[in-house]
Amino acid sequence: MQRRQFMQALIGTLACSAMPAWATGAPTQATATSSTRTRIGAAWRGLAATSPQKVGILDIDWINKKVDIAATVTVPSRAHGFLAEADGNLLAMAFRPGPWLLRMSPTGQRLNFVQIADESSQRRFSGHMIHSADAAVLLTTEYEPRTGAGWIGVRDPSTLKKLDEWPSHGKDPHQLLLTPQGDIVIANGGVPRSLDGQTKLSLADMDSSLVLLDGRNGALRGQWRLSDSRLSLRHMAWNTLPGQSAPVLGIALQAEHDDREKRLKAPILALWNGQSLTMPALTADAGGYAGDIAPAKDGFILSAQTSHQALWWQHGAPEKLQVIARMQEACALCPTQALAGGVLIAGARGIGRWHAQEPANLLPWPEPIALDNHWVTLPQA
Repeated sequence: MQRRQFMQALIGTLACSAMPAWATGAPTQATATSSTRTRIGAAWRGLAATSPQKVGILDIDWINKKVDIAATVTVPSRAHGFLAEADGNLLAMAFRPGPWLLRMSPTGQRLNFVQIADESSQRRFSGHMIHSADAAVLLTTEYEPRTGAGWIGVRDPSTLKKLDEWPSHGKDPHQLLLTPQGDIVIANGGVPRSLDGQTKLSLADMDSSLVLLDGRNGALRGQWRLSDSRLSLRHMAWNTLPGQSAPVLGIALQAEHDDREKRLKAPILALWNGQSLTMPALTADAGGYAGDIAPAKDGFILSAQTSHQALWWQHGAPEKLQVIARMQEACALCPTQALAGGVLIAGARGIGRWHAQEPANLLPWPEPIALDNHWVTLPQA
């Protein structure tokens, strides 16, 4: 497909009530607040299911409306979570049941590669990682495949080798983040799974929870659950909302109800203020699936991958979610570095940049690819 035809096909997948530039394909002029270039760490493959899996860096030139692949590393299986390091390196973790952890350089060098099968504990990686508050260790979500019990791997940040591990106090741990005080908050998804991690089992026994651990030693500081046990807490983001001095944690939910109608209309957002876990919008019409979450102006953006839309929750209108984009396979989100309150959204055919006060921008992938679920912005080279 020629680039012009590809762009026309891309625009044809969008219908954005709050985003006129996306709907019309109108060019977006750079402003004083706009970033002219963005570097993204991500994972993808070709459109064929048998295509090699890649971890790499995308270089986005907003002025010249071009996306380039700056560097790639071929990996043995799908990647999931990413972590940008201050020196420009990128950490990538394999998708469940995660067998590997990779560090690559900005130029595509494989700097470290850890295979969990080589470790004595025989855990599996389960999605995401962060550095501790003092950057002394790398913390990874892991699980024991026979029991599903969750663990936090404590690893040497240079070699990625395991030094210790702490219980996550739940099953199916997914994302973890630091609190402003340097403690660790973990979303235990709570979904029982088969030995290979691919099949969900006995959903009536789900037990999803948000857990707070001491960032120094992993001691349990608190645990919270939603009233609906069929809502799995998965991905998280911090934001300071209007009129509040302390940040609030937004948590993306995935519904696992047996009843299809209940699942499709289930809420996809929970909030945690350090004391309580609440759901501000009790219905979402988003297919019961939030693939990712990012902070945005006055609230959060959530990607509803199965219903092909991105939604904006605002503090001033807490009971509803506003559709800001309709994109095929909308999933990976991250905040922009220069447009405060703006978000980058990945879809099946390209990348969009959204901000509440600026015209949106949309660019096609440099070649047809299937991007994976998450990405992260990187420092400019």
